[in-house]
Amino acid sequence: MTGSDGTDGAAGPGRAAAFLALHRRGDPLLQPNAWDEGSARLLEALGFAAVATTSGGFAATLGRLDGGVSRAEAIDHGARLAAAVGIPVAADTENGFGDDPATVADTVRAAGAAGLAGCSIEDFTRRPDDPIYDMALAAERIAAAAEAAHDGPHPVVLTARAENLIHDRPSLDDTITRLQAYQEAGADVLFAPGLRTAQDIGAVVSSVDRPVNVLALQGCPPVAELASLGVARISVGGAFAVAAYARLVDAATELRERGTYSWWGDVGATREQLRRAFATPRSARYDRRR
Repeated sequence: MTGSDGTDGAAGPGRAAAFLALHRRGDPLLQPNAWDEGSARLLEALGFAAVATTSGGFAATLGRLDGGVSRAEAIDHGARLAAAVGIPVAADTENGFGDDPATVADTVRAAGAAGLAGCSIEDFTRRPDDPIYDMALAAERIAAAAEAAHDGPHPVVLTARAENLIHDRPSLDDTITRLQAYQEAGADVLFAPGLRTAQDIGAVVSSVDRPVNVLALQGCPPVAELASLGVARISVGGAFAVAAYARLVDAATELRERGTYSWWGDVGATREQLRRAFATPRSARYDRRR
C-alpha cells in the first residue's frame, strides 16, 4: 500500500525511511513520549512530527512499575498508538525482553510487523547485581536487532541504548565505547540516557557518526543548545506521563484535604484542546490499514 505522501505505508520501507529522515544534526526531532492513544493523538494535534512510547508511562496505566509489562503487551500497546495517529511512532521495547540475540531480533521483527516506525534496545540486563551486558554480548544483541530491523518486509529504525550512566556505572568513556560498538553493529540512532552537561553531550555526538538522541532531563541544556551541539533527536521518557499524574495528585489532594476546586480553572481550555484533537480525522500521512 502507498500512503498519500508516496511512502509505502505500514507494509513497506517508506515508514522507517521517512522517520529516519526526521533525524537531523543541528535540527533535532522533538519526539515526546505518549502513554496511551489519547496522549499520542493530543501530541500529534499539538504539532509534533513523531512520538514514542514510554515503558514507564505505559506500565503506570496498568498500575505497574517500569519494567512490569510483557513483550506482547508492549508490542500491542505500540500497535495501538501507531494505528491512532498519522505520524511515526517508535516503541520503547526495553532490553528486547530477553538476554539472547535471537529473542531481541524477534522483538524487533514484532515491532515492525505491528506498524511501528522504530524501536529501541537497551543494554540493561534487569539484574541489580550485574545491570549492564558484557560488551561482546551487548554488541551481538544490537547486531541481531539491526539485521531484524533492516531486512524483511517491515523495516524499522533501530535505536541502541547505552544504559550505564543511569545504572551506577557513570563512565562516559564506557558510554562512548559502547555507542561506537553499537554503531558498528548497525544501529541507526544512538542513545545514552543520563547525559546532562553540554560537555558530555558534545563528546558523545562528536565520537559517533549516527544521529544521537538526548533525554531531556532537569538541568539538561535547552533545545537550542542541544541543536548547536549536533543532537538529532530529543525525547522526554516518562516525564510527560509523570507530569500528568502530578496534576491528578494535586487536584485530588485539594479535593480531599481542602474541599476546593481550583483545578477547574484549566479544565475548560484543556477539554477544548482534547475535543479538537480527538475530533480531527487522523492524518493521511501514512496508510496503516492492515
